[in-house]
Amino acid sequence: MKKVGKDDFISGFVPHHNHGSVDYTSVADGHVHQCLDVTSPPIPSEDGSHIHYTEGYVFFEDGHTQDYKAYLGPAIPVGNGMHVHYYDFYTTENDRHRHHVKGVDQPAPGNK
Repeated sequence: MKKVGKDDFISGFVPHHNHGSVDYTSVADGHVHQCLDVTSPPIPSEDGSHIHYTEGYVFFEDGHTQDYKAYLGPAIPVGNGMHVHYYDFYTTENDRHRHHVKGVDQPAPGNK
C-alpha cells in the first residue's frame, strides 16, 4: 500500500482518514471554550460521499466543561486532492447555558 503524505494529490476516496480541528465556541454566559477535535474514520453515505462522527468535550473554562456529540457534513472538495467537512453543533448544557460550535475542519487527502 502506497503511503499518502499530507501534500499528495489523491483523486477519489481515501478509506482510512480522519480530520482535526481547532476552534472556539460561541460566547455564552460571558466566556468561550476552546475545542480541539479529531473525527472518527469516514462513514460512507448513500450519495457516494462520506461523513464523520465526533464526540468530546470543550476545555475547562469558567469552572466547568461541556460535552458534544455530532456528525459532520459531507465531503467538500477544496482542490489539490483534498477535502474538508462543515460542522455545526451545540454542546451539552452546563451551568445553565450551552455553546454553539461551527466551522470547517482541517483538509484531508482525497477529493471525495
